Amino acid sequence: MNNAFASHFAKSMFLAVSGLAILTFIGTRMFTHVDLNLYGYMVGTIIFLGGFFYRFISWGERPPTKLLIKKGMKLLFRKSTPKTTVNHLAVYEFIWNRGIYRWTQHILIGWGCILACLVTFPLVFGWMYFTMDDTGYYNIILMGMEIMTVPADGIIANLSYNALNITALMVIAGVSMALYRRIKNMQARAEQTILYDFLPLYMLLLISITGLALTFMNVFLHGVGQPIMSLIHQWSVIITLIYLPFGKLAHIPFRPLSIFARNYREHYAEQSMKKCNVCGNEFVSDEQSKDVVAVLGINQIEFQTKEGHHLAELCLPCRRKYRIAQFSGFPTHDVKVKEANQNAKG
Repeated sequence: MNNAFASHFAKSMFLAVSGLAILTFIGTRMFTHVDLNLYGYMVGTIIFLGGFFYRFISWGERPPTKLLIKKGMKLLFRKSTPKTTVNHLAVYEFIWNRGIYRWTQHILIGWGCILACLVTFPLVFGWMYFTMDDTGYYNIILMGMEIMTVPADGIIANLSYNALNITALMVIAGVSMALYRRIKNMQARAEQTILYDFLPLYMLLLISITGLALTFMNVFLHGVGQPIMSLIHQWSVIITLIYLPFGKLAHIPFRPLSIFARNYREHYAEQSMKKCNVCGNEFVSDEQSKDVVAVLGINQIEFQTKEGHHLAELCLPCRRKYRIAQFSGFPTHDVKVKEANQNAKG
């Protein structure tokens, strides 16, 4: 099958679009329930997929990434994988360790975006839609099957109507917290750039505000200005989808691969640990040390020291000392003195 396509990107894009078309065909009952008002979002999603596969494949072809994915796939069914998945993708425990403020802003932004996508994409591709009976009840249709009938003024129906409004408020709160921290925190201010760090937040803010404005116009202004605001909102979503694979927001679809990295570290650390060739402290697994040396070799990068060590076989403090030695002329890496942050975590 690989010979039928010009590249991995072409094959991945073809399979993804074909899968979307099949699911849409099934969900819309042979395209009989397609909402043309959502056509722009559909086009934007397909362009996003193209950008995502281009970015992912170019990243995945790199020797270290290819090695991590290959070994991560083999370790996917470790007993710890469900716990790791929850910690990394649901509760963000790794951010909790940095402080409750940053954890709260990530929870609001992360889950606000995830829930919005879970509502938006099924509606855009016709996998889910609603019909109303003469009796005042809504029927929730999923993949062409009626799965639930609820009162039009009931709790479930109201949550369905306002799902995107709720997620918009979550995102606005999270983005506001992030902007406040980036402006007030001196270290964050020194590290931020307008286009890379602030622009994604402004785009999320624009999507959320224009989405809430649509609801406000429909409910309180009886639809006045709704057509124009609808176009502004739609274009803000489409532009963000196109930009997403190439900017800072790309870490959102790439985040699941952190499970591979965690499983890789844990599994091989249980096998055997590598001792630093200078101080003798264990710092990584033997497998990871060998993989680093192998990957550097593939890229024709050699870090052999005069003493016959490879820098990948030295712990971080000794590696730092060795680099200092190259400038000072004094073999500081041979001095058996621990640094203040020798065993620092984080």
